[in-house]
Amino acid sequence: MMNLSQKEYVKKIDDMNQALKVAWENDHRVKTLKIAIQCAKLLVDVSVIKFYPSKFVLITDILDTFGELVYQRIRQKSMVHQPGMVKPVVLPENFTPEQVPDTAKETCRNWFFKIASIRELIPRFFVETAILKCYNYLTTGEYRSALTRLSRMIRGIGNPLVATYARAYICRVGMGVAPEVRDHLQYCFGDFVRTYEQFQSENVQNTIALQHVDTATYIDLYAPALDWILQCIAYKSSDKPLEVILEKCQKHCNTGVVLNAIMSSFKPEFVSFRAFKFCEMIRDCEEAGVAKWQLYKTLGMNLVLCDPPEECRLQVLNEVWKTVKSLKDPTEYIGCAEIWAEFPVKHFGKREINTILGDIVKHMIPDRAFEQFYPQLQSIMSKILSHVHDFSSLFTLDKFLAFLDLFQRESVKVEMCRGVLESFAKHTSEPTNDPVVISTLLYVGKVIHDSVNALSNVDELRSTSNLIISFIRNVHFGKDFEQQLNFYVDARDKFTGLESVLVVLVHCVNHLAVRTRQVVDGKHSRKTAAFVRACAAYCYITIPSVQDFFSRLHLYLISGQVAILNQALAQGDAFLKAAISLIPEVPKTIDVDGSVKSTDRMLLNYLTHFVSSLLHVPNDPDRGVHYILRGLLNTLQEYDWDGSDSRTILYMKVYVLLCSSSQDRFLHTVDKVDTNDDLYAGDKKYVAELGKMAKTILDEILSHLKTLSEGRENQTRQAMLAYQFFCQLTTHADLSNSTIFALATNLWSLAQKHGLGDTKAMARTIRAVKARGGGPWAELAGKMTLQSRA
Repeated sequence: MMNLSQKEYVKKIDDMNQALKVAWENDHRVKTLKIAIQCAKLLVDVSVIKFYPSKFVLITDILDTFGELVYQRIRQKSMVHQPGMVKPVVLPENFTPEQVPDTAKETCRNWFFKIASIRELIPRFFVETAILKCYNYLTTGEYRSALTRLSRMIRGIGNPLVATYARAYICRVGMGVAPEVRDHLQYCFGDFVRTYEQFQSENVQNTIALQHVDTATYIDLYAPALDWILQCIAYKSSDKPLEVILEKCQKHCNTGVVLNAIMSSFKPEFVSFRAFKFCEMIRDCEEAGVAKWQLYKTLGMNLVLCDPPEECRLQVLNEVWKTVKSLKDPTEYIGCAEIWAEFPVKHFGKREINTILGDIVKHMIPDRAFEQFYPQLQSIMSKILSHVHDFSSLFTLDKFLAFLDLFQRESVKVEMCRGVLESFAKHTSEPTNDPVVISTLLYVGKVIHDSVNALSNVDELRSTSNLIISFIRNVHFGKDFEQQLNFYVDARDKFTGLESVLVVLVHCVNHLAVRTRQVVDGKHSRKTAAFVRACAAYCYITIPSVQDFFSRLHLYLISGQVAILNQALAQGDAFLKAAISLIPEVPKTIDVDGSVKSTDRMLLNYLTHFVSSLLHVPNDPDRGVHYILRGLLNTLQEYDWDGSDSRTILYMKVYVLLCSSSQDRFLHTVDKVDTNDDLYAGDKKYVAELGKMAKTILDEILSHLKTLSEGRENQTRQAMLAYQFFCQLTTHADLSNSTIFALATNLWSLAQKHGLGDTKAMARTIRAVKARGGGPWAELAGKMTLQSRA
């Protein structure tokens, strides 16, 4: 097999594996054993030394198959016929040697005798080790002596590479068959340490020289086998074996490949407890096989998982970073720095963090090396954000922003900025007014804001908006309202492309205006009056940028209410008029979760709220009574309600408003705001003007009710509208007025006319009217009869 390529060699081994299985199935036991021996002999060959670890795996897989076949064969021979049973009984999984029949034991001994007769050491060792599990059929106490004997047998193997992999195999098999037996594990490692000097022998050096393999590559071939040996030693062990192993290494083979295997195999708490000792050993070790930066990386991974003793942390960091910062190769440097960056973040202050960030920036800038290591840099940033939650301290580090600037690829930069905002949103429990934090997060938010566009999906837009909104709500300047407003101006300038952010900014500024009113108790000075007008101006400028019609309408109404609350009447009127001007542009339908819905109901609900707000809007004598309401009614005359009753229902609300406005004193008022009851207080001219408007509205309502006199569906609508209007009149109008009383009586009759009204609701209404007492209420109750359905 000397002249075969690697692919052909692997195929040949696979063919031998298949041949072994076929021979076994055909009951050719001797042939099967011969194939197993031939496979084991291949492990003697080191002519292609780089391929040896792969060959070892392939060959031992065949040997494991052979061992399992033998074990199951003997298990079959162990079946016995018990009295009264037709089928033979198989041994249980946890059988004892006493349960095994003598014939099966004899077969087992024969296999061991056949293997013992193999003349060559290596095939004999590997084949016997492969069937070691079969000792279960003979005795329970044989494993310790067998494993010790086989471990010492390896001392006869001359090639150190072959011997090391043989030790790995006996350790692996031993852990499978008798994990409680551990004496041979220390023998195997001790023998490896004692034979380490053979690596420099003339025979080994000639072999690797002929194959053009350097010493470091050759030693690295031992790493998988050494890992197996040490992992078996470390499995469920205390830290005492580690002390023994370190002592042996210091005396005989303080090399990189051994130290790396030790640190990778033992529990992190054992390694971290001896962190400084490992630092010293790494400093003094030979780099053969594994470079020192790789050793420091492995050590760092252990210290991140388990903290070292507090008294040695600074010593460890200084010792390690002294070597790390001297690395010239960016790949080596960032591979180590990525792990160790978490150590100072967890255990030290901002000075150490700043120093390490500065060193990382220093190593990554030349030749734009950072472009090749974005994943590692992202990992470092994630570790910083996961442990440092004092953003005031973090953002004041002069090297942090320089480190953030290393992320120059757009997608990576956006991801990192998103991570910063997510961390701020998650870990900030109290609002901030730190200018450095605010400035930094405005920059970070601007980056992720600019990353969204028309092609961004809904989830991305929502998550980006929520992060920025969380940041905005976590900025609070206390009673420095002007500084708070300035921040909102800056935020609007940065985040104009996210509609939900603009909506929140308008709400925040309105809230700021309300807080101002609370502070001055509604008694504005010239300065505070100017400030609330500035807040109103901010909202008036910002709202048109919101694309959603109903969001814009609601913002205009809320902003108008806040302006009037703060006695900024001109600004309040401007908001309300802006809302009215939008009504003709309201779309007839909108898409809600994939389904098209009419906007009539939404607009009616909004206008109902709008009309009720007009009660507290002071009248401007120069523009006529309720000029804003007149403007609304004029606009609605041109609006197409798609043939529904929405216009009439709204007119009912308007009629109620006019009734309420005619009162000498309103039931509720706005403190420090002169409403119309204060301005007019029963003025006859004012009341007469309200009466004219009310008559016009009433005519519109009654006209619509008359159009619903034909057809059962229309009559049902007529009854519902008449009943609804009756309820509103009896609640808000003056029933002592004969006209109003007659109207209420007629509306009740109309609701009852065709027997299509809600009888139960009407019965409750009669009881409620009777409960109001005497006067017009008693008279009205006497006229309210309840008709049964026809």
